[in-house]
Amino acid sequence: MTPAPRPPDEASYSGRFAARLRMLREKTGMTGMEFSQAIRDEGYALGQRTYFDWETGRTTPSLDVFPILTQLLKLKSPRSLLPEK
Repeated sequence: MTPAPRPPDEASYSGRFAARLRMLREKTGMTGMEFSQAIRDEGYALGQRTYFDWETGRTTPSLDVFPILTQLLKLKSPRSLLPEK
């Protein structure tokens, strides 16, 4: 059994982005694994752990994946992915 992932550090911008991405993904009802597969199904080359690194704030996605994230999360604009603070 793997331990639960640590929540991102919301004191940093990458942590706030990670928390927002996770919240938006959870609204879709998909698990992290399902969502990362959906990104790959859209043709984006995504490593096995990369999406989970995005959700924990270890790394942030490059701008070229924002249109795919926007579509999968059913957002109106890529700007909607960004945290408000």
